[in-house]
Amino acid sequence: MTDVPAAPSPLDTPSPPWRPRRRTRWLLWGALVALLLVAQSALVRLTRSHEATRTQDQAEATAASAANELRRLMLRAQQSAQSLMWNEPPLPQWRESAATLLRQHRGMLRLERRDERLNLRAAVDATWSGPPLFAHIARPSLEIELLSACAHALRTLAPAYSRSYFVPQADGVGVEVLDVCIPLAPASASGGVMVLTLGLGTLLEEASRSTDAQHHEFSLIEPDGTRLVRAGSVRGLGVYQGTRLVDVPGNPLLLRADSIQGHPGWIPNLATALVLGLSLGLLGLVGVLAWDMRRRSQAEQALAEALAMEDSLVTGLRARDVQGRVTYVNPAFCQMVGWPASSLIGSDAPPYWPPEHADNYRQRQAERLTLPPADSPSPQRQGFETVFVRHNGERFPVMIYEAPMFDRLGRHAGWMSAILDVSAERRMEELSRQQQERLQATARLATVGEMASLLSHELNQPLAAMASYAAGSLNLLADSPHDPELPPLLRQALERIAEQAERAGRIIKSVHGFVRRREHAREVLAVDQLIEAVLPLVRLQARKSGTRVEVEIARPIPRVLADRTMVEQVLLNLTRNGIQAMERDTPLAARVLRLRVTPDAAARRVCFEIIDAGHGIAPDVAAQLFTPFFTTKTEGMGLGLSLCRTVVEQHGGALDFGPAETSGSSPCPGTVFRFTLAAPDPIHRPAPASS
Repeated sequence: MTDVPAAPSPLDTPSPPWRPRRRTRWLLWGALVALLLVAQSALVRLTRSHEATRTQDQAEATAASAANELRRLMLRAQQSAQSLMWNEPPLPQWRESAATLLRQHRGMLRLERRDERLNLRAAVDATWSGPPLFAHIARPSLEIELLSACAHALRTLAPAYSRSYFVPQADGVGVEVLDVCIPLAPASASGGVMVLTLGLGTLLEEASRSTDAQHHEFSLIEPDGTRLVRAGSVRGLGVYQGTRLVDVPGNPLLLRADSIQGHPGWIPNLATALVLGLSLGLLGLVGVLAWDMRRRSQAEQALAEALAMEDSLVTGLRARDVQGRVTYVNPAFCQMVGWPASSLIGSDAPPYWPPEHADNYRQRQAERLTLPPADSPSPQRQGFETVFVRHNGERFPVMIYEAPMFDRLGRHAGWMSAILDVSAERRMEELSRQQQERLQATARLATVGEMASLLSHELNQPLAAMASYAAGSLNLLADSPHDPELPPLLRQALERIAEQAERAGRIIKSVHGFVRRREHAREVLAVDQLIEAVLPLVRLQARKSGTRVEVEIARPIPRVLADRTMVEQVLLNLTRNGIQAMERDTPLAARVLRLRVTPDAAARRVCFEIIDAGHGIAPDVAAQLFTPFFTTKTEGMGLGLSLCRTVVEQHGGALDFGPAETSGSSPCPGTVFRFTLAAPDPIHRPAPASS
């Protein structure tokens, strides 16, 4: 019997070789899909979280903005109320001003004047809001919060805000208000306090208009969450709320901004929906992307090389290779130099080089284009100014910013330069310099003219004394030439003549030294040198008007790094202005001009202050005090203060002015002009005192 071979079992049949690879491929695709699902789930969660955080941040920001605006409105109302008592008007005038103020500010409901014991002296209610605020319930019934605030205000001598309270009205509704107790100056004739009643609802409405009122509801709340007033045309959902403290003196308020948006959905925005939809097609694009990657790389390389040749800039661009030949210029550069691109490309000595500088430029280019050794850092960017020549032969300055240019493999391929035509800037700088010199010369000549008039006044005294002594000596010689007492008398007269001549010489020497000092070099100077240099000239004018000059210099004596001549000009101008400010309205006994110098070690500055006891500076004059050619003097030119500010700013300092800190007995407010100069570094040494 023939043995028939048994049929092979399916379990014994070997698997095709492609099945493991297919299984692996499916596992990879499954892992990719799983990763995409995880990524999309995380994206949805992160997007929802981001939307929630963004909405909450927006509510917080809106609350902060509204709180700041509400605080600004409240403080502005307080300041407006305080302005009513600046001139301490009588009660009838105060009532008229208060009524006008209440008509202008809708948030202000009532103004009261009370004496030191908080008894009501006068009250004015706003007319735009209907009946008076306390028409339904008398004011004394609602004074508990006011009395507490006024007690705090009188104790601290500063405005204080009361707690808010509810004032019922006749129509069945009411108004949430708070009082601002403003103490009047103890030294004033009025005394007592002024009470301003603010309507919180109206103020909140005004504050919400400047914020995101279309998407938030605004309300003022108690610390426990109880709502006092609300504003806004929408209702918040209570999901995203921002709370901010309205910081006012006394009892701060809590402002809450409630967003109209609720919890975000699973697909909170269109971008998330698009990403989820596009992710489904991502699997089909993976294979195409791999095939397309090489083509994209080639396209990106071509695009990068094309973008390097940018023709749309207004700045001149120039590219050079490592041999220094021009390889590219943009139209702006061709327009700047007046040469076409065909005449520039390929040239290592371009025609826009001035012939007289060509050798220097060629040498500098050779040094710049030399590649550094392999172990040294790569070529560095640099900027420098030079001169080019246009096609018509005109020379003009340019600023060149040059940087190394590398190819896609990181190899040094040349240099890329950005060229700016700075001829207009240089012309403006030169005009500004010339104008500044003319202004300085004009101001100095004006000063010298005034000094000449002072000299004529001051020299009369010593010259008259010398003439008197000389005439007396001649008379003695004529009357009694042989008198034994004549020589001592003649000696005494000659000594007096010498003293007066020396005094006249000192006056002339001070003015002469000021006029002939023309150097403009910065040097380290002790401030007493500067003060002593101008003090004789200051005292000339001070004696003429009966003004006392007081000098206060800190110890040890500070030093500054400055131009001696220009700073002395500033000191002289400011002191002259201070003396002239006291000549008209200041009593003779109060005419004191103080020069104070104090150092600021932390800021490395030295502060100069010139303080007068004059009538002060009016607001309309202060607004244009430093404007060139503006003056309040009939003989002035209006250049002194403008020149002073320019000189101080050129030294890196600042010049300003303000009311002086005068004593209570002074009849005039006075003005202080102060400017700062830089203190020298420790390595500097002070310059020797000038003779």
